[in-house]
Amino acid sequence: MSLVLVIDDEPGIRSVLHDILTDEGYSVICAADGIEGLTLLKENPVDLVILDVWLPNMGGIDVLKQIKEDYPDLEVIVISGHANIDMAVKAVKLGAFDFIEKPLSLDRLLTICRNALHLEELRKENTNLKRSLFVEDEIIGQSPGIRTVKERIRQSAASDAKVLILGDNGTGKELVAREIHRQSSRASGPFVEVNCAAIPDTLIESELFGHEKGAFTGAVSRRKGKFESADGGSLFLDEIADMSLTAQAKVLRVIQEQLFQRVGGETPFNVDVRLIAATNKDIQEEIRSGRFREDLYFRLNVVPIRVPSLRERLEDLPLLADYFLKKFATGSGVNERPRTLSGGAMQVLRDYSWPGNIRELKNFIERINIMSDEESISGETALYYLGEQQVSSAHTDLRDYLDLRLNEAKELFEKRFLETKLQECGYNISHTAGTLGIYPSNLHSKIKKYSIEIKK
Repeated sequence: MSLVLVIDDEPGIRSVLHDILTDEGYSVICAADGIEGLTLLKENPVDLVILDVWLPNMGGIDVLKQIKEDYPDLEVIVISGHANIDMAVKAVKLGAFDFIEKPLSLDRLLTICRNALHLEELRKENTNLKRSLFVEDEIIGQSPGIRTVKERIRQSAASDAKVLILGDNGTGKELVAREIHRQSSRASGPFVEVNCAAIPDTLIESELFGHEKGAFTGAVSRRKGKFESADGGSLFLDEIADMSLTAQAKVLRVIQEQLFQRVGGETPFNVDVRLIAATNKDIQEEIRSGRFREDLYFRLNVVPIRVPSLRERLEDLPLLADYFLKKFATGSGVNERPRTLSGGAMQVLRDYSWPGNIRELKNFIERINIMSDEESISGETALYYLGEQQVSSAHTDLRDYLDLRLNEAKELFEKRFLETKLQECGYNISHTAGTLGIYPSNLHSKIKKYSIEIKK
């Protein structure tokens, strides 16, 4: 049910609008001035605002500016008993959906409300569609380990219980989280992902809880955090064990109190969010070493799901390879038939260690689909491209550096070295940073500096 906020200083107008909008099936809240209206906006998930221009304490045009600054996608219908063309033009330029003169034509007002709310609904559908485009893969496999994962997903999806997903890099932990969300009653709500390792400690609180304008240097406007964005849906905290102890304490507090505040704000927010967390680390070892809070672990670990590595489910290799071969054949030609793997090629895959797990297999299949002309991939071709995958980014030829100045050579080497280490670590930022002995934030800066592509 859509929620409409009416901001008008005339009690009679508020009463009439409340009644007709309620009769139309909308939920309605009312405010007698702009300040009260902005307060209600902070506290309620409003879908549409009907705003009078002439208001006490804070003029309607100023209220409109504030709404569009804080909630740029929220539609506002402006009404006025002292309307003129200049006022209407100004309101529309500031982002108003439409402008109506008093005395109000209720039929026209209801039509405009329907149109504005329909636009909002289309915008949400478009957002959800864009989000769904990234969910391309399925959980493929019939091995005992993967059947257990599927059963845990089925059992936990119907509830709002917190889930902790454990597994190595590239095993498909995000895919499991998305499947839990898809099978739940929250499927129509947002699925919001936070890579805890990718956010510097100084920004993690703002990223999770949002901030008010002026809360810190660079906070030029109010911003919603991930908890607010996930309201009514699921929040996936990936690589949770890489979160600082300070940030862990704040997340624990939100879980315990079901309330949070934006950075620089005083208003407490309550959101309806299901938490799903994941890590590739040995969480018990992290607790013993003092790097992860045991009380937070107990809060998150209501339903544990361990995703097996590819080496633990080699019987799924034919199914997975066939799935990716069909996936990457699509779009390569109208009549393009998927490649197949020969018996020799499949044996090569079974003998390989797969340190990057499913992600590495996916990248390998995509590579041979592009690079090989064979309809049935031979064992020699599979071996060649698996070998290339391990050494292609080594860049050991000194001739690449001989014509460069020292600083240029250093930067080129550093870029190639980082590319190699990132590939070896399955493009996991925190793990790569750990092997290099630097902070994840430092690694992020270098990735940005060298425009290094992070493959998923």
